[in-house]
Amino acid sequence: MRPTLARLTATALAALAVPAATGTAAFADLAQPAVVSANPVNNTPHVLDGTVRAITVVGNWVVVGGNFEEVREAGSGKKTLKRHNLFAYDMRTGKISTAFVPKVNGTVHALQPGSSDWIYAAGTFTTVNGVKTGTVTALKVSTNKVHTGFKPNVNYRVNTMVVRGSRLYIGGSFTKAGGKARTAIARVDRLTGVADNGFNFSITQPRAGDLKVYRMAVDPTDTRMVINGTFTRVNGQRRVQIAMINLGKGTAKLSTWSTERYASPCNLAAFDTYMRGMDFSPDGKYFVVVTTGGPYGQTQMCDTAARWESSRTGSGQKPTWVNWTGGDTLLSTSVTGSAVYVGGHQRWLDNPYGHDSAGPGAVSRPGIGALNPKTGKALAWNPTRTLGHGVETLVAHPKGLLVGSDTDQLGHEYHGRLGMFPAG
Repeated sequence: MRPTLARLTATALAALAVPAATGTAAFADLAQPAVVSANPVNNTPHVLDGTVRAITVVGNWVVVGGNFEEVREAGSGKKTLKRHNLFAYDMRTGKISTAFVPKVNGTVHALQPGSSDWIYAAGTFTTVNGVKTGTVTALKVSTNKVHTGFKPNVNYRVNTMVVRGSRLYIGGSFTKAGGKARTAIARVDRLTGVADNGFNFSITQPRAGDLKVYRMAVDPTDTRMVINGTFTRVNGQRRVQIAMINLGKGTAKLSTWSTERYASPCNLAAFDTYMRGMDFSPDGKYFVVVTTGGPYGQTQMCDTAARWESSRTGSGQKPTWVNWTGGDTLLSTSVTGSAVYVGGHQRWLDNPYGHDSAGPGAVSRPGIGALNPKTGKALAWNPTRTLGHGVETLVAHPKGLLVGSDTDQLGHEYHGRLGMFPAG
């Protein structure tokens, strides 16, 4: 029988409890007054193999997830440590936790903060520390404990996840979550994992490949959500690769907001969806979407970053601005108010006329860059990143910008697959 809120222990409830405010803002929702330094800190641990795919922060702990096997503290003579897809380190010192050593049997694709030092993890794993968890679980960083009272019982891959107040949103390729039939997207109680009856959407008709929600973003007040993925229909309405959902306090509803700008094929043979990262501004007034897809010029939205206004409604929506890379993938974005950070394996920004080349006006921004939120033009910030598959995750924090990737060099120094640019 599924545990109810009443059956959970007082200790477990206290551990994951949330404030009574309308929403618990993640660090990515906090405004930064200035662009971060281009000189990364030197005490960040090194992830020595694989890819960092997710980062979150609880207290002084930075929790890092992905697919990797070896990590090492910064500095000479440090011992290589075995960490299977998940580990934590102290942001103040860079010291890797020896208490948090979870045994995760698959890739971690998403992380979100809980209360105290609890975190939520999601991905392709099905067990943690030998406990059957499904693909979403809650863990305590200080004790390595799996929260056995939290049972969302998600049956397949989760790509993306957002916490807002008492609610946990998840997106992926699953068909069951929280004891209910839920396809690709769900909202569950963050204490129990039980599915919310006020949030149930029909996500259908993939443009290619399997049906999935790839990324989601939720504004800081838990009012609007944007999802992207392979779908072309939501609740029977045409929504090609992207849709907006009105959340509110009651039953969530599909917004009338829609756009045809992501209906073009880009490289359909190579990408089931060319949508990648998304993030709302700290004030919730706009969101930014980044894509992959190939060098197809300004007639399509392949390999772009684009700003969209949140309050608009109706069909035929157009972006406020678009920045083209000229044929290189953008994977991730973080919007801080002072900048729109973008990461991937791009060589240039401001490159609408490039075709795997630097066209007129292009500026070099290898792997990582920052855009002016009002104009979309590249800012001077240019730390550079070794080109590989690219920067997978960008997470803003009051102390700086955390970066996870599959490449080793940040700026001119070796940093492994993890780095942090301090706040100015």
